[in-house]
Amino acid sequence: MDVNGSSFRDPSGFVYSEGNDIFRQVNQSYAGNYEMLLSSGLYAQLTDEKLLASHTVAETMPGAYKTLKPEKIPFISYPYEWCFEQYRAAALLTLDIQKRALEKGMSLKDASAYNVQFTGYSPVFIDTLSFEKHIPGRPWVAYGQFCSHFLAPLALMSYKDSRLGKMAVEYADGIPLDLAAKMLPVSSRLNPVILAHIHMHAASRVSHADNRKVNLGGMKVSKFGLLALIDSLESAVRGLKPPPVSTQWNDYYVDNNYSKEGFEDKKKTVSEMLDMAGRQELVWDLGANTGIFSRIASQKNNYTVAFDSDYGAAAKNYAQAVSEKETNLLPLVYDLTNPSPDIGWDNNERMRAARRGTAGCVMALALIHHLCIAANIPMEKAVSFFARIAKNLIIEFVPREDSQVKRLLFSREDIFTGYSGENFIREFEKKFEIIKQEKIAGSGRVIYLMRGE
Repeated sequence: MDVNGSSFRDPSGFVYSEGNDIFRQVNQSYAGNYEMLLSSGLYAQLTDEKLLASHTVAETMPGAYKTLKPEKIPFISYPYEWCFEQYRAAALLTLDIQKRALEKGMSLKDASAYNVQFTGYSPVFIDTLSFEKHIPGRPWVAYGQFCSHFLAPLALMSYKDSRLGKMAVEYADGIPLDLAAKMLPVSSRLNPVILAHIHMHAASRVSHADNRKVNLGGMKVSKFGLLALIDSLESAVRGLKPPPVSTQWNDYYVDNNYSKEGFEDKKKTVSEMLDMAGRQELVWDLGANTGIFSRIASQKNNYTVAFDSDYGAAAKNYAQAVSEKETNLLPLVYDLTNPSPDIGWDNNERMRAARRGTAGCVMALALIHHLCIAANIPMEKAVSFFARIAKNLIIEFVPREDSQVKRLLFSREDIFTGYSGENFIREFEKKFEIIKQEKIAGSGRVIYLMRGE
């Protein structure tokens, strides 16, 4: 039994794995709440609408009340890897579930952003043990957690900058509301719901050390009042406008070195190489931009994670995924040169990407020049990285004569003596077998299909 590193805080149970299978133990202390979740019809309602991850009941482990086998999420992601629209979708899902729970006599005891995952475009709540019987008159104990985990980062991203979403790396239990209040512009106080749920909420908690759950003492709140609170929070979340998406690389495909013929040739070549690599449970597209090539992979029934460091590109990618209801494509904000690390207790609660799933195929199109020149990563180190993560690698080499390379070199000294087609092949052949290579029509660029050792 390998207990999940993020599943040790809840006395109700924990998640563990055995081989490739995931299980959730339900402790005896949670038996009543678990049975109410089922008997109330809440579980059936949420799972039927794919709002909550479903499960089957497995052979119960000794000492446990139940052992569940949840549906498997194809790839785990974290809030600091989401664009604004993903963050907002996760927040609205949490509020929707809390509202439905109240109607069934239950309530969420946790409103952590880490309780939400994405299967393609769609958010899904994954913590079956977050539900508890609602005690009449009791306030929503997870209200403060929701504000810290969802409303504060969304407000900061909306009013200030998308990149502030990465503050979640530093504040694993949500952004402190007093800090969010200081960072938000004065104009945010003109928004009544932001004023109430962040600024006034922060002021009321200054003297409290616990920034997870607001201390409401003996205060009694009616069900009508709780539903009004949820409506107010929903209004706050929906009222926040997405930040501008015109950033560095989201217009790359309309400002590149390809002719129309060359771009179509590149898509055809990538498609053929994906066919040669074979269907994979998981494909990574590194430097995916707005996901044109990610979709070639996902439409071949490969679950594809589209990584890009640019928030604007990821937002456009996710908007298209939502519009087309794509279940096989997950856009994420991820900087290869400064990736999401192992963090949390003992550096084991949240994992770096390579620990969350092995990609059967990795695509790195129009990326190597950014790594080797823009980020000054030596070719041999780039090769070592790809060798660790890729069984099959589809990679594009962009020569020095390319306009994009010239743009990168324009304002810096050319110290990149190892950046050449010859050295590219020499270094990659140390770790990979080159299966196929194709030059893109009307371009000096070459795409390779490689297979790792």
